[in-house]
Amino acid sequence: MTSNKDVVVNKLYEYRVLAKLSQEKLGELIGVSRQTINSIEKSKYIPSLPVALKLASFFKVKVEDIFQLKEDQ
Repeated sequence: MTSNKDVVVNKLYEYRVLAKLSQEKLGELIGVSRQTINSIEKSKYIPSLPVALKLASFFKVKVEDIFQLKEDQ
């Protein structure tokens, strides 16, 4: 069970930079806006499951490699 203190952290920025993609290009490739990619990278937005799965599939990694649940201490 999750609580209000649980936070989702992500490594999307690192994966995107390693792939040498702009936020705009990554958004185009998976079907979301540049603003969505930016918001995910800044942890201002937690993506839907389909978007998270598309990102993981695109980078050929598990969802958990990009997104992790970090409990607030």
